[in-house]
Amino acid sequence: MNWYVTKLIFRIISGDGNHPAQFDEQLRLINADNEQAAFKKASSIGIDIQDSFTNAQKQMVRWQFVDVTEVNPINGLNDGAELHYQIHEAPDADLYIAWAHHRSALLAINN
Repeated sequence: MNWYVTKLIFRIISGDGNHPAQFDEQLRLINADNEQAAFKKASSIGIDIQDSFTNAQKQMVRWQFVDVTEVNPINGLNDGAELHYQIHEAPDADLYIAWAHHRSALLAINN
């Protein structure tokens, strides 16, 4: 068995859906024999955890599974092992770096 990091995408629809499109991207750790089996297992999880509920404004909120968009093998579970990466191009490098420092500061405050 091998370990994989998979990305599952869900669409979030509130009420009649008359709002900007919202999507939840989740990284899930999957143990499977190969990438195809990891994909199938992640898809099954996505289907199984779809949900709907009524929010505080008494609107129906639906989490609809869209698809699995990534299956990445993990080459050993070691301290500091890379699980996921994403290259981000920003129009303003200084603004992006400031945002990253802000997010980091918020994590430090909450811990």
